[in-house]
Amino acid sequence: MKLNNDIRLTDFRNDLDGFWDLSGQKICLIEKEFTATQGAPVFTWKGKYISKGWTDWTQGFQFGSAILQFDATGEEEFLTLGKRQTVEQMASHVSHVGVHDHGFNNLSTYGNLLRLMNEGRIPDNEFERNFYALALKVSGAVQAARWTDLPDGGFIYSFNGPHSLFVDTVRSCRSLMVSHRLGHSLKGENDRNISLLGRAIDHLKATARYSVFYGDGRDGYDEWGRTAHESIFNVNDGRYRCPNSQQGFSGFTTWTRGAAWAMVGFAEELELLATLDDAELALFGGRSALEVIFLKAAKATCDWFIANTPTDGIPYWDGGAPNLYRLGDYLNRPADPFNDWEPVDSSAAAIGAQGLLRLGLYLGVDSEEGARYWQAGLTVSKTMLSDPYISRDEHHQGLLLHSIYHQPNRWDYVPEGSRIAYGEACMWGDYHIRELALFLNRHLAGQPGQSFFSGINEYDK
Repeated sequence: MKLNNDIRLTDFRNDLDGFWDLSGQKICLIEKEFTATQGAPVFTWKGKYISKGWTDWTQGFQFGSAILQFDATGEEEFLTLGKRQTVEQMASHVSHVGVHDHGFNNLSTYGNLLRLMNEGRIPDNEFERNFYALALKVSGAVQAARWTDLPDGGFIYSFNGPHSLFVDTVRSCRSLMVSHRLGHSLKGENDRNISLLGRAIDHLKATARYSVFYGDGRDGYDEWGRTAHESIFNVNDGRYRCPNSQQGFSGFTTWTRGAAWAMVGFAEELELLATLDDAELALFGGRSALEVIFLKAAKATCDWFIANTPTDGIPYWDGGAPNLYRLGDYLNRPADPFNDWEPVDSSAAAIGAQGLLRLGLYLGVDSEEGARYWQAGLTVSKTMLSDPYISRDEHHQGLLLHSIYHQPNRWDYVPEGSRIAYGEACMWGDYHIRELALFLNRHLAGQPGQSFFSGINEYDK
């Protein structure tokens, strides 16, 4: 990446005003044209959302988008829509025992609604508040029960089974953390209390140790900040076996969306650590030790993104994609979503940009190190909020163009005459560009950016 050190928050005012107008139009278009009987909208095909994939892991992003739209604009129709959709369709996601994505679905809906109430953005209602809190308590415990023990901890296993640790799941640790902050725990055999904080920390430590690489020579392709989409374990003895990938090119290359999940996941957990008591952290290694682990992982993944992304901050779908060499000196010019060889993934940029910004704030934007990550995040954001990434076609249901779901399986739409997929959107990309835009909105207004645990301390008290 080439960091633009001249960009300031004030440079986003016009971009953000136009963005929320377009965002509202897309939400209304999906509500009009997409029906719940089709499942959950995952990505667009010729501009229309379709359902495809393993689970309905994107439904919370669909409904959460309406809630974020209200948060940004104050338009009541979107709050009403988000509430109705959450009540009518999200219950199954709270009790879903077969997935690793509770932090995606339930924090985007119940979590955002509880946050808005705790921030005073929507009227306080005790029953409604308790409804959201109950859903979040149960969600965190259900997610924590999907557990593989290791000799030195353990992890929430992916939908592939108990042998499989996904790097994406770092962001589902938020469900466990929120449930813990709401005073909940997981009950095991013989009424054993299992700490949700402890399980979240163990999962984060496992992800930092096995999913993130630091140039220590773990294999022949080890480099600072590389991530493995999937880490494989022998469940008989808990030993780590190898890296693997489901949506990236290989276990020895970095699937850029996986790296982005780690970027924002560790940055957010660093923010949360700062709010926890020393006494409760002492049970799990102590504040200082945990900060070292989380900060190293956050810096490494953010550094990898900066070093392996084209000048404008939009990455290609995998850092080791087999045909990148055909693009020549692709890292020293802006990304080309219309090239003939490898797709870009704007959704990875939408997720990763927030990680860069949050890490920059955590370190302090007045410091050289913090300013570097902050300006990198602004650079990526400025690109995404402009052409050709924002969809201005009133008939296209997507908001953020040029995303990729599953390149190895060739699930994404390839326009006639093209060799690669481009011009389409995905629900996680659309949600996270909205989440990023809201973060920028709030800082422009001199307010703290939203966090997944906003207001929960006040509620506990």
